[in-house]
Amino acid sequence: MDMYDKINELYDKRRKVELGGGDRRIDKQHDKGKLTARERIDLLLDEGSFTEIQGFVEHRFDEPGLEKGGAPGEGVVTGYGTIEGRRVFLFAQDFTVYGGALGEMHAKKIAYVMDLAVKTKAPFIGLNDSGGARIQEGVLSLDGYGHVFYRNAVYSGVIPQISVIMGPCAGGAVYSPAITDFVFMVEKTSQMFITGPKVIETVTGEAISSEALGGADVHSSKSGNAHFSAETEEEVLEQVRHLLTYLPSAQGQEPPVKKEPEETDDYLYDLLDHVPTDPAKPYDVRRVIREVMDKDSFLEVHQSFARNAVVGFARLDGHSIGIVANQPKVMAGGLDIDSSDKISRFIRFCDSFEIPIVTFEDVTGFFPGVKQEHGGIIRHGAKILYAYSEATVPKITVITRKAYGGAYVALNSKSIGADLVFAWPNAEIAVMGPHGAANIIFAKDIAEADDPEKMRAEKIDLYREKFANPYIAAANGMVDDVIDPRETRIRLINSFDMLRGKEESRPKKKHGNIPL
Repeated sequence: MDMYDKINELYDKRRKVELGGGDRRIDKQHDKGKLTARERIDLLLDEGSFTEIQGFVEHRFDEPGLEKGGAPGEGVVTGYGTIEGRRVFLFAQDFTVYGGALGEMHAKKIAYVMDLAVKTKAPFIGLNDSGGARIQEGVLSLDGYGHVFYRNAVYSGVIPQISVIMGPCAGGAVYSPAITDFVFMVEKTSQMFITGPKVIETVTGEAISSEALGGADVHSSKSGNAHFSAETEEEVLEQVRHLLTYLPSAQGQEPPVKKEPEETDDYLYDLLDHVPTDPAKPYDVRRVIREVMDKDSFLEVHQSFARNAVVGFARLDGHSIGIVANQPKVMAGGLDIDSSDKISRFIRFCDSFEIPIVTFEDVTGFFPGVKQEHGGIIRHGAKILYAYSEATVPKITVITRKAYGGAYVALNSKSIGADLVFAWPNAEIAVMGPHGAANIIFAKDIAEADDPEKMRAEKIDLYREKFANPYIAAANGMVDDVIDPRETRIRLINSFDMLRGKEESRPKKKHGNIPL
């Protein structure tokens, strides 16, 4: 056999690997409305940029249902390529090969590219589509999962890790996505759950479908396990590409900068129309965010989960910024258990990757109620305090209207480490709202008055004037400046530019103990 024969043999073997489970199984994948692993990679990466690694890896078994050579590529495609010219590493599980089930060598392939991603400081993306552990390999499959989980945890905060659920993801397999930074799901075709519907029905008697148990809608709106979802695989993969434009490739690096056109007017004439001066009237804080940030740059994270808080990425004068905001149109913007978790985790991600944070504050307080108290609102709310206090990135707060009680302290106040706090002239900063405070402080005056309601109104105005206006906080250094709302964008651009070289450290320790 001469060299040309050996080269032909190479291409024959490569074609077999690239064909995966074969034409029949590829057709079955398409019939389900799903793309193959390699089709997904081609959509995700820049055209022609993918380089496969370890395509010829095989398992070490020859058991019934797991014959030698019967699993081309070991059911997972691994390698690297580029997204908008920036290198990323990835794996894509191949459902046409043993249902994408994970075995010993399948896991080793994933672990190897994860190690390469860290060594070369590049983001890591997992395209999950798997029936779970490869039963024929027994405990070796479970051990394989462990090697992946370990890397997810140890590499957290070192490189961005993104999970895309594009089919089933059940049992222990779900813990890898759960550790990663962002989880994407495809509506109707992807599911995540620890225990499947059949087992649940057997054990508890509850009958439920896979979609109702762990579909994209459930995890996007109820559990909060998914950060993004879309109707099609093509849309989800485009979302992944878009998210990466806001993120650095690794810790210690800068995110891409996309400059705004020079004709952009930084003076926000329309902003006053977005926020009612009456503190009881709701509004959509996303209108404020979109007005202040670069045009069309706001990318909301966890859009359907804990909607009383808004978090996401945007650009300010071309630079990537993390945004945390209260949403007055939902639960009056109060903080509850889910929104506390949502805000805290987002802050910690931004701090891990040196992304500055701006907080738009309009908060009545932590949400009251027996359910919240018994559910652990103290512990969950403390996460916000912990996350802001721990974060050393540039942090600026803009108080647009209300800032009451412990929630005022928690949302990046000066006392827990804000670099700058700005307030609009209509801001109310106090232990509690004027209505509640007046009823307590002036209860006797109101009760003895000839016209209690008139007296109550007078005392509310008095409290607002003496205690709740922003100039009291400014006089005590808790607000750095009271600003014209129309200058919010200008002041933020100027302030983040000043803070760009910020250096701040914390006491040396192994790690803190966040109240999980």
